[in-house]
Amino acid sequence: MQDGPLHEIPHFREHNLQGIKSIFASEQGVTMMANKLPPGQFETESGPILHQGDVYEYKEEHWNFKLFGEVKEEIVLTYQEVMKLPKTVATIDMHCVTTWSKFGTSFEGIALRELVKFAQYGDDVQFVKIYGYYNGDRFGYSANLPLHALLGDDALFVYRWKDGQHDWQDISPKHGYPLRFIPPASFYLWKGTKWVSGIQFLKQDEEGFWEELGYSMTANPFKEERYR
Repeated sequence: MQDGPLHEIPHFREHNLQGIKSIFASEQGVTMMANKLPPGQFETESGPILHQGDVYEYKEEHWNFKLFGEVKEEIVLTYQEVMKLPKTVATIDMHCVTTWSKFGTSFEGIALRELVKFAQYGDDVQFVKIYGYYNGDRFGYSANLPLHALLGDDALFVYRWKDGQHDWQDISPKHGYPLRFIPPASFYLWKGTKWVSGIQFLKQDEEGFWEELGYSMTANPFKEERYR
């Protein structure tokens, strides 16, 4: 396990990311369908706050972010190290499995691609699980996702947001402070882990928290992939 200052990123990591991005670009996805309402959804200007378990109490001295799993070496980053990474601002549509959708929310955060650059993994790694806090366990919650779909500007670990009714503001503790993952619009919002704690790299897809309870592994709102 490596801790401490940010280490030099090997050149081959950029090559791997470019290859995965090419796969993503060639697929017939729906991530660019801005303001398109998926079937079975209704539009709202203020989505309700939904979460399982209690609310995480952030203390910087106890917080870190872990990159682990099918990697050459586990990496642990501090909050300050994560926040020094390049920032991205993007407007991302949100679609909740409870049938509400919200358009026009902009987020500022760190793109997932900036974090995966620190991990050395092979081409056979195709999936990730994004972990977060749940009832006293910083790794008690997880959501599975295909890695290739998360390398654009619309897969962010966010810390602030704005919309048509609100100026920029930090995300609240109930929304996942200090960092919450927002997935691309091609996934239902339960894939957006709150109170994030790490990324696990996987060769095979694995169930996350809600997937173990019968929710869809792929969770595409445009195909109404709610349950299995």
